[in-house]
Amino acid sequence: MRIRVLIADDQPLVRAGLRTILGVQPDIEVIGEAADGGEAIALARRLRPDVGLFDIRMPGVDGIEATRQLAGPGVDDPLAIIVITTFDLDEYVYAALKSGARGFLLKDAGPELLAQAVRAAANGDALIAPNVTARLLAAFAGAQPAQRGVQPIEPLTDREEQVLITVARGRTNTEIADELYISLSTVKAHLASLMRKLDARNRVEIAMWAYETGRVKR
Repeated sequence: MRIRVLIADDQPLVRAGLRTILGVQPDIEVIGEAADGGEAIALARRLRPDVGLFDIRMPGVDGIEATRQLAGPGVDDPLAIIVITTFDLDEYVYAALKSGARGFLLKDAGPELLAQAVRAAANGDALIAPNVTARLLAAFAGAQPAQRGVQPIEPLTDREEQVLITVARGRTNTEIADELYISLSTVKAHLASLMRKLDARNRVEIAMWAYETGRVKR
């Protein structure tokens, strides 16, 4: 089955470029375009795409607010959203991830990384541009003193702690399986357990918790 994608960007040329890049992928289909966050929210709720590809700075409702409404806390069926922007600003990255984004890319990431991010989001993984990942999570975790040291009611097992660290370092499920010498199904089981214990909705929130609680250092 093809991955159904909704694009939201206020620049027609950018939307056309993204549609062209994704359109040549045999397993990806662009099913809709929006020029602002409000339109993106309405289209997403009507079309139910597999992945949303949202710009941050749009008129009216921006990409971060659109992400919060479609994937944020309290959303029963969150959309897998990748935030894509020209602005490599720390506060944008953190705000996007806190709002429920499953990935973060710069617009110069290139066709290969863009397609990889869409596939990762559709599969429940997270892909953050390599130049904005661990450094930003760690930096902003340090700015959240109220959250540091918060532990789950049910303690993590030793293996879950190992999986937690690999997720925080941006490893995919396959890479985690290879690194820890376990099967993919076992990785998925540990991730499901981590999300339950940490009350996390996706692996991005798992990674952020690892930084916020000091398990991964800068």
